[in-house]
Amino acid sequence: MSSHDSSDEKAVATHGIEVAHDNSVAVPAGHGDVKGKKEKEVHNAELYAAIQEANIKPWSRESIHLYFSIFVAFCCACANGYDGSLMTSIIDMPEFQKVFHTGTKGVQVSIIFSLYTVGAMVGAPIAAIISDKFGRKKSMAAGGAVIITGMIIISTAMTVAQFVVGRFILGLGIAVMTVAAPAYSIEIAPPHWRGRCTGFYNCGWFGGSIPAAIVTFGTNNIASPYAWRIPLIGQGLACVIVICSVFFIPESPRYLMANGREEEALEFLIKYHGNGDPNSRLVRLEIEEMREGIKLDGIDKTWWDYRPFLLSHSGRWRIAQVLMISIFGQFSGNGLGYFNTVIFEQLGVKTVPERLGYNILNQVLSCIGALTAVAFTDVMPRRKVLVFGTFACAVTLAINSGLTAGLEKQGAGKEGAVIDMSYARGALAWYFLFNVVFSFTYTPLQGVIPTEALETTTRAKGLALSGFIVNAMGFINQFAGPIALDNIGYKYIFVFVGWDLVETLLWYLFCVESQGRTLEQLEWVYNQVNPVKASLKVDKVVIADDGKVVEKIVE
Repeated sequence: MSSHDSSDEKAVATHGIEVAHDNSVAVPAGHGDVKGKKEKEVHNAELYAAIQEANIKPWSRESIHLYFSIFVAFCCACANGYDGSLMTSIIDMPEFQKVFHTGTKGVQVSIIFSLYTVGAMVGAPIAAIISDKFGRKKSMAAGGAVIITGMIIISTAMTVAQFVVGRFILGLGIAVMTVAAPAYSIEIAPPHWRGRCTGFYNCGWFGGSIPAAIVTFGTNNIASPYAWRIPLIGQGLACVIVICSVFFIPESPRYLMANGREEEALEFLIKYHGNGDPNSRLVRLEIEEMREGIKLDGIDKTWWDYRPFLLSHSGRWRIAQVLMISIFGQFSGNGLGYFNTVIFEQLGVKTVPERLGYNILNQVLSCIGALTAVAFTDVMPRRKVLVFGTFACAVTLAINSGLTAGLEKQGAGKEGAVIDMSYARGALAWYFLFNVVFSFTYTPLQGVIPTEALETTTRAKGLALSGFIVNAMGFINQFAGPIALDNIGYKYIFVFVGWDLVETLLWYLFCVESQGRTLEQLEWVYNQVNPVKASLKVDKVVIADDGKVVEKIVE
C-alpha cells in the first residue's frame, strides 16, 4: 500500500510553506515540430526537465553542508579501506614477525586476514536492523564506536588469539558503517549528483588505503612493536571524525519519509534540492514520487523479512544487480591486492621498503582511476562501463600472467638465476594497469549499483545482504589467497582471467541501466517483463535556447 493517500489534495503545509500538488512536473507532449529547437535523447523526460530548471547552486551554504554530509559517509569507507591496505603491509614487517611469528603466507595469515570478514558477515544482518530502526546517522556513529573498540584490542595484542579477536570486532563495526553510509549518501543526493556522491563515498576506500600504506612505510623503520602498533591505532581516526560529525548533518529524507516524518523530509528537499523554493519542479517531482513509492508498512519495519527479494519479479531483478556487483566487485582479481607485497616479491621486488613503496604507488594509481570515473559517473552509462571495463580487466590480468610465466621460465626466485628485467617491469606495469582499470570500472559503481537497485524500504536489508556477500567473497580471497599463492604462485591469477570473461557476459545479459532516472522511477523499470530492455528505453525531448525542456516527443 502507498505511504500516503493525499494525492487529491491541492497542497500540503510544511512549517508554513505551501507546496503545490499538480501535474506541472509533466512535460507537454508533442511531435517535435517546434522550429529552431534542438532534440535530445534522455532516459526520463520529466526528470531531465526538472533538473534543467533546478539549477542547484554548487557553492551555496546548503550545498557545502551537503558535501560535508557526503564526506562523513566517505569517512566510513575510509575506515574500511584503511584495513584493506594495512594488513598487507603489517604482515611484511620484521617487528610484527618478531612478536607473532606468522610468516607472510599460509594458514595463520589466512586466519588473521579472514576473521575481519567473518566479523563483517556476522554483523551485516544486525547492521540492517540498526539502520532501519535508528536511522542512517546513528548507525554510522554506532559502527565507528565498535571499530574503536576493536582497534584498542588489536593495537595492544601480544598473542595471535587477541589479535584475531580484535580483527573480528573490527569486522562487526565496519559492517554497521558500510550498510548505513552508502544508503545515506545516495538518499541525500540530488538525482543528477547521485552517481558522483555515492561514487565519491566508495572512493573512501583509497582515502583509507593510501594513508595506511604511507604510515606503514614510514613506521617500518621503527625498531620496536610500535612499528605496527602505530598504524593499527590510526584505524580509529576516521571513526572519531564520523562520531563527532553526525550531530551536524541531516537525516536521510527517504528514511524520514519511510518513518512517517514527511514534513522533515520535505523540509530537507526544499533546503538542499530546491534552492529554498518550495515550488521547485525537482522538489515537487521527488516528493510526489516518494509519496507514491515509499511505504510506511514496508519490510524495513520487520527485521526478519527478506521475502520480497525472492517472491516478486521486481525484487528478484533488483537483488540480481546486488548479487552481481557484490560478487564481481570482489572476485575480479582485485582480491589479490591483499597480498600485494607477496606478488611484488614474486615479480622480483626483494626488499621490504621497496615492496611497501610499490604498494603505495599501486594505491595512488588505483585512486586516480577511481576518481576519474567518479567525475563522469553521472553521465557514463553504467552498463557499458561494466561490460567493457570487466573485459579490460581480463585482458590486463592475462598479459600480466603471461609475462610472469616468462619470469618463471627464467628461474625467477631461484638463487643464481639470470632474469630479463624487462619481463619483471612489464609484469608490474600490467598489474598496476589492471588495478587502474578495475578501480575505474568498479570502485564508484560498487557503491552506486546496489543502492540504486534497491528501493527505500529494502535498501538497508539489501545492502546488508550485499555486505554479507562482499565479505564472504573477501573471506574466500583472504583465506584461499595466501594458500593458493604459496602452492601455485602466479598461476592463481589465471582463475580470475577466465572468471572476468564470464562476468563480462553476465553483465551484458543481465545488467539494468540505472543512470538518468530517479530512485523511484526505477520501480517502473524493474516491474517490466525485461528490465534490461526497459532500462535502455529513452525519451526524446525538445530543448529551448535557454536549456529548458519545452516538449516531449511522442512518436
